Amino acid sequence: MRLMTIASGSSGNCTYVGTDDTHILIDAGVSKKRIVEGLTRLGIGLSDLSGIFITHEHSDHIAGLRVLTKNTEIPIFASRGTIDGIVSSKGGNEIDKALLNVIKGNQCILNDVVVDAFAISHDANEPSAYTVSSRGKKAAVVTDLGEYNRDIAVRISDVNALVLEANHDKNMLLVGPYPYYLKQRILGKRGHLSNEDSGRLLASILHNKLLSVQLGHLSRENNYAELAYQTVINEIDLAQNGFKSKDFNISVAKREDPSDIIEF
Repeated sequence: MRLMTIASGSSGNCTYVGTDDTHILIDAGVSKKRIVEGLTRLGIGLSDLSGIFITHEHSDHIAGLRVLTKNTEIPIFASRGTIDGIVSSKGGNEIDKALLNVIKGNQCILNDVVVDAFAISHDANEPSAYTVSSRGKKAAVVTDLGEYNRDIAVRISDVNALVLEANHDKNMLLVGPYPYYLKQRILGKRGHLSNEDSGRLLASILHNKLLSVQLGHLSRENNYAELAYQTVINEIDLAQNGFKSKDFNISVAKREDPSDIIEF
């Protein structure tokens, strides 16, 4: 399997996960041009995509969806609430309804890939995170959650590659320029995962077969890459779980550009 974040940040998100036979995107929150450029690095094109899975209907996750799927037959998969949110979004009524598919039973099988959706806590209609499995390998993309619980930890406890939200530093957010209501939204249970909570979640699911972790969806105003990385590293090293951060390949996904291709 391969995984590559094409963009990951508060201004736009798109991640590729695939095998030799099946290629999917998780979210399409940046322009078609940037997505095509990212896919080119992987040696594939839009016509090779097997599906696009949307986590929720906020613009930084669907901004490129309408143009990306125009005059194509790429199926779009999401929860019922997210599908409704896409249709109701700006330009959403221009997306071919035949392309929109509700994930039934929280699972979708495309060729040699199994995609499982699970609920997360965010201020959207019916947001989801995803695991992608094929031939004994497994990846997960988990962003846009105000809090995590045991179910989420269990869902990602056996992944080989993980994109995990580390959205903000709490102190930067509290003293920053955002209005009070927005700070409360981000800090709330349906907001975004802080660096500290990201590190604690990660520390709780570490295992010997976890090959790559990319910290994603960083806030442009309330975080920066080195701070997110160091905070998560500190949480791991403080945890009493038998692991240390140096045991793992942990990096920060790029906000505007594709990150390294992870093969596992």
